[in-house]
Amino acid sequence: MVTIFSLCISYLIGAMPFGLLISKIYCGVDPREQGSGNIGATNVNRLCGQKYGAMTLVLDVLKGIVPVLIAASFSDSLFFLSLVGTAAVCGHMFSVFLNGKGGKGVATWVGVFLAISFSSTLWCVLAFFAALYFFNYVSLASLVMVTLMPVFLLFKGLFGALPLALVLMALVYWKHSDNIQRLMRGEEHFWKAKA
Repeated sequence: MVTIFSLCISYLIGAMPFGLLISKIYCGVDPREQGSGNIGATNVNRLCGQKYGAMTLVLDVLKGIVPVLIAASFSDSLFFLSLVGTAAVCGHMFSVFLNGKGGKGVATWVGVFLAISFSSTLWCVLAFFAALYFFNYVSLASLVMVTLMPVFLLFKGLFGALPLALVLMALVYWKHSDNIQRLMRGEEHFWKAKA
């Protein structure tokens, strides 16, 4: 019963559409209808500016951190924490408040793994920024980051979190399927316009 309750609460926290709320309240735009059509921080940044993009990013990361840390306060089972983290990311990706639609889950993914393995996540985030610097694509940098997490977890010996990393990696790839196709066609949006 505790597990089911924890997963439901984690899902509902993850499902909060902060990007949509921030865009509508502060900018008067619906990110689902403009830009990339995504409610995540990248699209909010494009539509509303860095301030609101950063606000969305922080809140989406917290959606991953908070449920896992709460769960960790009464359980040290890595498998249980992984389930809670998966529920949070799935809430972001498939929000009950958006009729089953949602974001791509990357920021919430970061929050989940910050709570599970802080050092591994820092390395993955560094890899994200390196890929962003060299290739100038947020989508590609995100895929690099989630792909490296299972490797770092193996090095850390956190085998209990490997299923979580692999499942969420697959979900993030699936959510980025359109981006992957645009990357292959050379049509993906750059993070910053090239001079």
